[in-house]
Amino acid sequence: MTDMQEAPGDLVMTRIGQAMMLLHGGDREEARNRFGILWSEIGEDGDALHRCTLAHYMADAQDDAGDELAWDLRALAAADGLSQARLTEHHASLAVRAFYPSLHLNLAADYVKLHRPDEARLHLDRAHDALDMLSDDAYGHDIREALRRLERQLDTV
Repeated sequence: MTDMQEAPGDLVMTRIGQAMMLLHGGDREEARNRFGILWSEIGEDGDALHRCTLAHYMADAQDDAGDELAWDLRALAAADGLSQARLTEHHASLAVRAFYPSLHLNLAADYVKLHRPDEARLHLDRAHDALDMLSDDAYGHDIREALRRLERQLDTV
């Protein structure tokens, strides 16, 4: 998923961003703790943008591949319920469909870690199906390259 910039007044996105900074700074445990608190506040039926973003990054904070998969599945489910109108309200230049290559790439990687190559290939195919929504920029190139690396890894399995 693209890095999200907060909409003015969206305190939840600000708090997600703060936890992301902890995660990217190497404090996985504190990031997990903060994401967990936010998840309990947002709830399973909360704002889809908040759930998608939080679950996407909470997955990255997991030490166990099964837990990572569970969070990545939550992120995908939230994206499926995210309207373009809600996303545009947050950031006018983002498209919901552009989230899917990254979400499916993460799921494919989870399934590789769990030695489930058939499910990994399914999500790689779904990521490829959504690539047309990515821009020809650094982020788009990174996702495409990550897909190629994971495909090569699967080819050796």
